Amino acid sequence: MSAPLSKLHYHQRRRVLDVISHDGACGSLSAEFLRVHSPSAEVRGHGQPKLVANKRDVAITAITPVGHYAVKLSFDDGHNTGLYSYTYLQQLVQQHDIMWQHYLQQLKLANASREPRIAIKTV
Repeated sequence: MSAPLSKLHYHQRRRVLDVISHDGACGSLSAEFLRVHSPSAEVRGHGQPKLVANKRDVAITAITPVGHYAVKLSFDDGHNTGLYSYTYLQQLVQQHDIMWQHYLQQLKLANASREPRIAIKTV
């Protein structure tokens, strides 16, 4: 996926964002994956990325275009400071499997979990 982006489509029930390029290539990223890999200073830190845990059930509440190069994603946990450039979204699609395994490994090493801290049941 190296062609410019043509479309983003968020599936609310599945909590998955489809990233579609002009050449038709498509990748899907979960809201959890996007949240824990936010490009924000809050997550990326100053040289030392912060491990973000307990986000398995996070959802995207808004996608706001920023010029012709990025989107701002807002999440239902209140996080909304990451600007996801189209290039970064494509990198996330291309490197998803490696990044996801690394994230799971970091959680295990930190004795942390993907599970929410408080179980919420919707009716």
